[in-house]
Amino acid sequence: MSSATVPESTPPVPDRRRILVVDDDPTVAEVVASYLERAGFAVDRAADGPSAVTLAALTRPDLVVLDLMLPGMDGLEVCRRIRQDGPVPVVMLTARGDEDDRILGLEVGADDYVTKPFSPRELVLRAESVLRRAAAPPAAVPWLRSGPLALDPAARRALQDGRELPLTIREFDLLAFFLRHPGRVMGREELMRRVWGWEFGDLSTVTVHVRRLREKIEQDPARPRLITTVWGIGYRFDPPAGPEELRQAPEPARPTAERRPEEGGGPCTIS
Repeated sequence: MSSATVPESTPPVPDRRRILVVDDDPTVAEVVASYLERAGFAVDRAADGPSAVTLAALTRPDLVVLDLMLPGMDGLEVCRRIRQDGPVPVVMLTARGDEDDRILGLEVGADDYVTKPFSPRELVLRAESVLRRAAAPPAAVPWLRSGPLALDPAARRALQDGRELPLTIREFDLLAFFLRHPGRVMGREELMRRVWGWEFGDLSTVTVHVRRLREKIEQDPARPRLITTVWGIGYRFDPPAGPEELRQAPEPARPTAERRPEEGGGPCTIS
């Protein structure tokens, strides 16, 4: 008997956002789907990786709740393949509690990460938060500009030297927040509260997103000049300087033997 499960899909419903729930545990999938439906979402379900990829291509969900451990294809590969057809918010859902697994999911591009056991109501709130941030702001919102960087909040487009940047939802929100607050030092707790909208959570989420954002906008991500780490405090966005200023800028001093503050923060269990 094949481990693949025929995906479950509901008929389209006008004005209802669609969420694809991917989990091989039928009890978890049923509970999650039930809570999401009660919150007003149209829910499709798949129980293995290949079915999830197929169903995502057919239904074009507004958000995917994706288990990391799946038969046929793991959640990381499912996330990669779904994203090939265009940006879609992803909330990773897994029984694994190791920090490395959470960080790996975020590095693939997940917008949020929830570890089992979890509260279904909390998962619904997280999904709604991700969807709110994915929604386009009013067209009247002006462009944000800083040196070669230009962001269009209405279209959620980010450019650097006229080249489009492939940012995830959270990366875009994080860069927009930095551009709105140049020169100001902000801790990871503040970034989590004001960019993610969470009062609590795993601070490594912020660390991973800053690292991924640096990889996309910094000339040398290992020696960042735009998003600077302020040791023991957090991060600061320094507006891009001209070529002459960059040549004359001194190298920032860095501690060599101390553990980096940005790597701290243990896992936060959602019960």
